[in-house]
Amino acid sequence: MESSSQDRHLPATPRKLLQARRDGQAARSRDLGHLAVLGMGAVGVLMLAPWMTRHLRQGLADQLAFDAATLADPSLMLQRLASMVLTGLMIAGAFAAIVGAAVVIGTVASGGWVASLKPITPQISRINPLSGLSNLFSKQQLANVGKLIVMAIAIGWLGWSFVASHIGEVATLMLQPSAMAIARIGDWLVSGVSLMLMVVLLVAILDVPLQRYFHASKLKMSHQEVKQEHKESDGNPHLKGKLRSAAREIAQRASITAVPAADFVLMNPTHYAVAIRYDDKTMMAPQVISKGADLLAMRIRDIAKSHAIPVIQSPMLARALYAHAELDQPIPTQLYTAVAQVLAYVYRLKAAIAGRGSNPGEPPEPHVPVELDPHHGRTPAEGAAG
Repeated sequence: MESSSQDRHLPATPRKLLQARRDGQAARSRDLGHLAVLGMGAVGVLMLAPWMTRHLRQGLADQLAFDAATLADPSLMLQRLASMVLTGLMIAGAFAAIVGAAVVIGTVASGGWVASLKPITPQISRINPLSGLSNLFSKQQLANVGKLIVMAIAIGWLGWSFVASHIGEVATLMLQPSAMAIARIGDWLVSGVSLMLMVVLLVAILDVPLQRYFHASKLKMSHQEVKQEHKESDGNPHLKGKLRSAAREIAQRASITAVPAADFVLMNPTHYAVAIRYDDKTMMAPQVISKGADLLAMRIRDIAKSHAIPVIQSPMLARALYAHAELDQPIPTQLYTAVAQVLAYVYRLKAAIAGRGSNPGEPPEPHVPVELDPHHGRTPAEGAAG
């Protein structure tokens, strides 16, 4: 069930943040972009002004120069036009490169680099009027509108105050020589644009953290979404349990080949079989080298008998080892004593068979902690079935 926005109060997980960036979602400040365009545009004009003026003046002088050769060959006018167009393209290209670089740097600075085609992929939901109306009245849009109103008022007031304080000085420029008047007007425009850029700069400084806050709020998650993400990341526990059981069964079937190396086999008496091996030179404790249930247990018993390996009936110990011992790993420490009793009996049995000792009699009944018996706590009918 989809969680409501009121339920989403947890911060976004790293996985959701990464998915949002893959979808092209990042915190972007438009005011920082405006500042980059206006600020670097103004800086570009100031930097390129001498170079542009020189080339444009030279190009205009060349266009207005006429002589007998020009009148005799009108095609020279096309060459002059091409030269002037090239000069204009060079000036526009240099200005565009400066402004374009500033836009890219400002965009990356506000939200990082995001490479995704999803934001420009056509989607029917984008032309849904209902979703469009809801976006118009979102907190982010209302904050943006309020910010634009404040910025417009600030720029308007500064512009009016600046013009009103210099109106007399501008009027006297009509009485000055043209070169001085143009230079003074240029200084006046630079001062006015600088004041405007200061306002945009202050708004951009406030807008960057504001957009990051709105972006983080948009990606907030509910408890249910976090749980679902963890489940998807870790996998379905039920499915993972089935996979582990299947892998364990495959390993048990493959361990059949190790039965001939066992010292003895414990059985219960038909449902479980566990093959034990112990080498005091290479092992810290006895190890289970093969185990199985039902038909696999019968197969282990048959292989053991065909290789003259003792098969001992010890139901409780066989069940405990089957449930708690891992293949080719030391048996649980709680079962050391029980396995040692059986192992001592097997050694005496093998010595008797080889004629080096007397018959050890009946197999021992080793003590096994009841909590290690998987059938502990079952009803008699369940115990008989197991």
